[in-house]
Amino acid sequence: MDEPFATAFSASLPEWLVDALDEVAARPLGSVEERTALANELADRNWRAGNGGPFAALVVDRRSGELVSVGVNVVLGTDLSAMHAEMMALSLAQRRLGRWDLGAEGAELELVVNWRPCVMCYGATMWSGVRALTIAGEGAEVEELTGFDEGPMPEDWVGEFERRGIRVSVGVGHDDAIEVFRAFGASDAVVYNARGAGAAAGEASTGDD
Repeated sequence: MDEPFATAFSASLPEWLVDALDEVAARPLGSVEERTALANELADRNWRAGNGGPFAALVVDRRSGELVSVGVNVVLGTDLSAMHAEMMALSLAQRRLGRWDLGAEGAELELVVNWRPCVMCYGATMWSGVRALTIAGEGAEVEELTGFDEGPMPEDWVGEFERRGIRVSVGVGHDDAIEVFRAFGASDAVVYNARGAGAAAGEASTGDD
């Protein structure tokens, strides 16, 4: 291998989302319905822009409804497999607040995602310090419709969160999330599972892997 050792890396939100941040921050986010609707909208826009998969996440102050950070999947835009929407949103919240523990000082921050986190983001969420996780849905539909491998999750994944003081809410915005995944699966967008990065969504979602 002739390339020099890498000693740092960075990841940024896509330009379209950076340009829209003021508009996004002005959205009312006082209700869980408003928060999941925004996550679904950003997830749909993200894959169509070619940055990565159809996933988006928000960190929101549950008390005030203020948006702390927003993330979308930028795996394709960065060539970094770890840059899922949750990883972006949590890291940007930590950078903005200047602390690794998002639950410090009595903060009541909530991570909102348009589906259950994958196995990687499950761990990241657990250790981030957020006090709540709100997702539009959970189950096999995302894998069936998109072809993405979400990894092995503990059977009692909700209980593991709640035993650590993280409240879990599932189901708001479910149908809209499914429509985003269905549109992605019907497209020729790249499904970037390891050893299968060249597969298109329409091929990968057939269930023949």
